[in-house]
Amino acid sequence: MPGIIEISVGQLLLALLFILVAQASSFIYQLGLNRDILIGTVRTFAQLFLMGYVLTWIFRSTTVWIVVGVFAVMVFSAVFIVKGRVKESQIPYIVPTFLTMLISYFATAIFVSGMIVDSTPWWEPRYFIPAGGMVIGNSMSALAIALERLFRDMRQGREIVEMRQALGADYREASQDIFRSAVKAGMIPSINAMMGVGLVFIPGMMSGQILAGADPLIAIRYQIVVMLMLVGSTAVTSVVVMLIVRRRCFGSGEEVLLTPR
Repeated sequence: MPGIIEISVGQLLLALLFILVAQASSFIYQLGLNRDILIGTVRTFAQLFLMGYVLTWIFRSTTVWIVVGVFAVMVFSAVFIVKGRVKESQIPYIVPTFLTMLISYFATAIFVSGMIVDSTPWWEPRYFIPAGGMVIGNSMSALAIALERLFRDMRQGREIVEMRQALGADYREASQDIFRSAVKAGMIPSINAMMGVGLVFIPGMMSGQILAGADPLIAIRYQIVVMLMLVGSTAVTSVVVMLIVRRRCFGSGEEVLLTPR
């Protein structure tokens, strides 16, 4: 099969036409997104080129601690992105979110890289880092959605929760529907992606392998593993984080701590 076609610098710059279209749309219809689009474009170039050089160095590494350290930094960065999207100061959710993400994603990456793909060693950077990165990126967005929904519904439904508690319900029973709604909100995007994969869109990993000259049937197997991995890891992290953070929304006497803004 033919190898991958290299994109020159000129061809890469030609892709900026898409950004010009987006900027023009924002300007004409006064969407107020011009600054965000510009910053996003600059960060895309800077971060991805930096990641390219870092990955080149990591892939040559023969030390497990370097790979694990890079993975931890990726999770740490993801938590700060979640913090930037979830504007909540009354409830401390950062530490439990970070620890849950780190443990869950690490276990998922080990399982996929070491058992399903069966790479040797299990921390082989070429498999471990991409698998971990996909899990982190997908579940990061899911957690941000779930946390935002949890805090919003807890505030809006505070009176209902307190009424249920007055009737004898504990904090779990009083907030069960809010908990379910938050977890569901976080999981829906991953489930919708499973519904449309291959029919509505060709995912990034599969597209990359095909562009690199891989057999489409082999690329499909990898993509199936990825889709199942994303749904499973999203479910685990969403449930665990929501359980911990929901408890933190209540005081020692199970009183609701979130106050209206």
